Amino acid sequence: MADGGGWRTRWTGLARLALARWWRRATRTTTGRTVSTIGVIALTVALLLVVTGVALALADGGVTGRNDAAVAVTPEESGTLSSVDGVEGPRLGATNERAAAIRDRDGIDHASPVLVETVRLRPPNGNARTVRLVGVVPDGESRTVAGLSTAALERGDPHYANGSYDGPRTGEIVLSETAADRLGASSGDELTVSMGPGRSSGPSVTVTAVADDGTGGATAPVALVHVSGLQSLSGAADGGLADRLLIWGESSAAQSAAADAYPAAAIEVAGTTDPSSLFDDGLAFATGVIALVVSVTICASFVATAMGMTVDEDRRTLAVLESVGVPTRGRLAIVAVSAGITTLVGALVGVALGAAGIVAVNAIAGATIAPGAVAQFHLVFVPYAIAVALFSGLIAVPYPLVVAVRTSVLEEVGR
Repeated sequence: MADGGGWRTRWTGLARLALARWWRRATRTTTGRTVSTIGVIALTVALLLVVTGVALALADGGVTGRNDAAVAVTPEESGTLSSVDGVEGPRLGATNERAAAIRDRDGIDHASPVLVETVRLRPPNGNARTVRLVGVVPDGESRTVAGLSTAALERGDPHYANGSYDGPRTGEIVLSETAADRLGASSGDELTVSMGPGRSSGPSVTVTAVADDGTGGATAPVALVHVSGLQSLSGAADGGLADRLLIWGESSAAQSAAADAYPAAAIEVAGTTDPSSLFDDGLAFATGVIALVVSVTICASFVATAMGMTVDEDRRTLAVLESVGVPTRGRLAIVAVSAGITTLVGALVGVALGAAGIVAVNAIAGATIAPGAVAQFHLVFVPYAIAVALFSGLIAVPYPLVVAVRTSVLEEVGR
């Protein structure tokens, strides 16, 4: 059996033997243990996919990314501003003039820079509270930016004044329900704006509307203002800086306009998801890593325990295989293949459960606290889940292999 054909025949036979033994245990001898192990792996993988899907939705836009635009333009390697640290990433330049040029193109309904800044708002008879201001250029239509409608803001952005930033300020602000509750403010109230403690106050703004953000108050406090006023307040007027540029209209025309205006920027098309955005958002990335570590730990623990118990019960069978001439490598291969089959089946079931779980989470969230998807599924989740499960099995397999290699023919015959 030293030739190549004999080697392949021998190892093919061992694999078929391992598969047959696994099937017999799964359907006859140790059905409960096998099914429970597969179930734990499947549930762990499903939980991993659901948590990763939530993290992907967070990285793909978060609170300030919920909009109804056809295309969003963001700087390369930029991330969603984290509600935890508020750290700024790279920004786009000359956004006001380029948005104006895009609005004149065929197939484009509207284009607007979007600037996000964390400020403090003080109501007339209350304490200053931290709120996320989102600057936009309204056009008289009801556009959704950061989950809020722009309809209550005056059309255009007169303070921009063709780049001079000396035009009249509108002094308008649209609060989310969360922001209004935090400030104790309502329509018609005047609020004082400042960039933070110890810094001079900016111009006052008047609440023109309290908009339903569709989250039932379960999100960060957000408010809409005209972008040029926020640029002047934050220092982003020098260079016309913004975090992103949103384009409404025909998808193909919007993509073409975005590529022409910012050829080196990232273009996000509505309805698409980019898994690489997980690496650009610190909070989302940390969430995914924690879910990965927990999943690997649970999967490896259960596979090691279940396979160790199975091998311990199969000592007599392993002794018989040794007595008929199956080498140690062959016996260990049978054990390893059995562990691999268990984890693979669990992973496949887990992918199905994870996809169903993401659908269920979005349905529950849509009926209660969120207007859109709070978790996203991507096809890359399928190989990711399988790889995680197999890696867990690889970590777990040394324990049953040690149990198998310590099996002695003489001891088993004596028993």
